[in-house]
Amino acid sequence: MKFHFLTLLLCCLTFSGFGQKTFSADVAEIIYKKCSSCHRAGEIGPMALTNYEEVKDWGAMIEYVTSNKIMPPWQADPTYSKFLGENYLTDSEIATIGEWVDAGMPRGDEAEEPPFPDFPEGSVLGEPDLVLEMEEEWLHEGNYQDDYRYFVFPTNLPEDKVIKAVEFRPGNSKIVHHALVFEDITGAAAANDAATPEYGFEGFGSFTDGSQQGTLNQKQYPGYVPGQKPNLFPDGIGQILRKGADVVVQVHYAPWPVDETDRSKLNIFFMDEEETFEREVRGHIMVPFQEVIGELFIIPANTQRIFHGTYEIPTDVSLVGIAPHMHLLGKHWEVWMEKPNGEIVNLIKIPEWDFNWQGSYSFERYIVAPAGTVIHAVASYDNTTNNPNNPSNPPQFVTWGESTTDEMYYLPITYVEYETGDEDIVFEESTVNVADVVVDGSRIYPLQPNPVKDFTIAGFHLTHGQPLNISIFDLNGKKIRSLREAEFFNMGEHFINFSTKNLTAGLYILQIEGNNVLLTEKFVKQ
Repeated sequence: MKFHFLTLLLCCLTFSGFGQKTFSADVAEIIYKKCSSCHRAGEIGPMALTNYEEVKDWGAMIEYVTSNKIMPPWQADPTYSKFLGENYLTDSEIATIGEWVDAGMPRGDEAEEPPFPDFPEGSVLGEPDLVLEMEEEWLHEGNYQDDYRYFVFPTNLPEDKVIKAVEFRPGNSKIVHHALVFEDITGAAAANDAATPEYGFEGFGSFTDGSQQGTLNQKQYPGYVPGQKPNLFPDGIGQILRKGADVVVQVHYAPWPVDETDRSKLNIFFMDEEETFEREVRGHIMVPFQEVIGELFIIPANTQRIFHGTYEIPTDVSLVGIAPHMHLLGKHWEVWMEKPNGEIVNLIKIPEWDFNWQGSYSFERYIVAPAGTVIHAVASYDNTTNNPNNPSNPPQFVTWGESTTDEMYYLPITYVEYETGDEDIVFEESTVNVADVVVDGSRIYPLQPNPVKDFTIAGFHLTHGQPLNISIFDLNGKKIRSLREAEFFNMGEHFINFSTKNLTAGLYILQIEGNNVLLTEKFVKQ
């Protein structure tokens, strides 16, 4: 009897230990994939999370911020709509971290621990085609005040170029809250800079005349917010940077208690010669003019307000991305579109706005919007003492403005002119064929579709985050096209969409090459 009891107790303890979550087997991959890109030396995270000891030291805090979905800072509701590069934790991942912390944060078998990603120094997209750096440091005074500063970067381009991606690299991530990037072919921004004795010039509204309406007419490129890897525009599309244009960057330096300096730079990536430029990405910004929201944008003290803006799309377009923006009184966004036939399509929902983490979101596929489609954008604000983020105590009358104590309703939407077949073009697949090829733990998925007519999706899974070269070869080993050059991909699942319109009919090989991985997949071009 005693023997059977001891045997049962030993079995229970064994199975209990077997099911215990460990850092090596369960937690390390979550942290390295979803947290360490920001939480490492030189990046915005206030503490490093690059190994077991560092993660253990912050274990209780990690459990708190993940269980309350404060971190990672992905604001869009994943059940409402889908985007490229979504970076949030699943309920299962959150539970795993909680169970590990509650169990005392055991390390487990170090042999099971995945290697820390090979994060590149500088750019995460590879070697930029054009690097623009601030000519001198800017001093942001420690006076607890916002500082919106325009800086002008001459490009001296001898010809028009097509931009595929813009990567803003903050020189001082402690104070750079976000940055907006514009084109200027008028010389107005440079003249404003020359008219001031200090480097750059203070900016509110348009850099040409300071008006809100003028801001809408400025050509805008992808901007910067902390914690997001910049996306390359899909094959065939991009934004034109015109010959001799200046690039103008508006940097928002957040309120700070002590003097700090910043010297940021821009990495710009142009379309390669092997890629055919088909359509330019354009933009429309919804702001709270009366014709948009039907009333004045004012938020009296001790009130909660909801503004419902609408915009009717005049021509057939395919939506590419969206970037809601508001300030500290903001509570939520919900944006959808209503097609002329009555069909409703969800665009984005941010149920709990956080001013610290406003982002730019790229759709996982073209969202086709026929002429007459109406964009509905609802934003809510809380200007009461119940809002812990309210910058004024007691609450004050608030209206539109760029200061953190002002408020905004600002919704850029990017699009391209519609072309037949956009309905079928997907940039990132939600499901994959499990009949894949495994190489050293990493794997590549069969292309979808294959054979290929115009576009296809390549999917792969990495066990070790690292820069990759992704190329197309013919059967003689000749490189036909480089899709990615030294772009960083973290551990986990990834998808890239590419065009085969310029390929002749035949058999080709897609190759994914890194420091410790070589994956190949054949495909047929029809």
